[in-house]
Amino acid sequence: MSSSAPRRPLDRERVLTAAAALADEVGLEATSMRRVADALGVTAMALYKHVANREELIDAMLDRLVVSIDVPADGLPWEEALRTRIRSARAVMDAHPWAQAAIETRTAASPAVLAYMDSLMAIMFDGGLSADLVHHAMHALSTRMWGITRDVLPTPAVPEDPRLRARAMSEFAGAYPAIVRMATTAPHAGAACDDDAEFAFALDLLIDGFARLHARGWSSPR
Repeated sequence: MSSSAPRRPLDRERVLTAAAALADEVGLEATSMRRVADALGVTAMALYKHVANREELIDAMLDRLVVSIDVPADGLPWEEALRTRIRSARAVMDAHPWAQAAIETRTAASPAVLAYMDSLMAIMFDGGLSADLVHHAMHALSTRMWGITRDVLPTPAVPEDPRLRARAMSEFAGAYPAIVRMATTAPHAGAACDDDAEFAFALDLLIDGFARLHARGWSSPR
């Protein structure tokens, strides 16, 4: 008579947990239905009882992250509530690098995604901002509302050879002196750049800007 414990039945929650763990390990693109099934020790067909296809799987994985974003405490000024909600989103998404690709590849907003966006708008409406300003603020926040950003251009590669590197840097300084001045004299520039600090800096600029526009009764040009 076997003494091994019975295997836990497969359910949607187990599928999503396994898929998220796999995506954490190998990235979203490599997270296929077959690989999730292999991680669970089942056939790929067994997954289709719980998720219709890979797109639904990714939607559900993302929804689990979105609903885990912290809700700000009651009574906070709207600026601080908005900042807190978005910084929590950044912490959640940063813990799962595949989340950015999931957000950027979704073709439709799920109820969980819509509820999160609605909560940001509600925070601003509760602060007295007009629908006009809230509309523009959401556009300005763009992907930052999810705690993510993307650099516009990559940093040029520097040659490994010291002589070639010195020559390349000299030529670069001659062609782009402002870039070199910033990179060599600004604190925390270059390799020491703090992504979280840069995100917070941009978010503060945006929210402070929204507040100033609201204070002066701004409306968009007609």
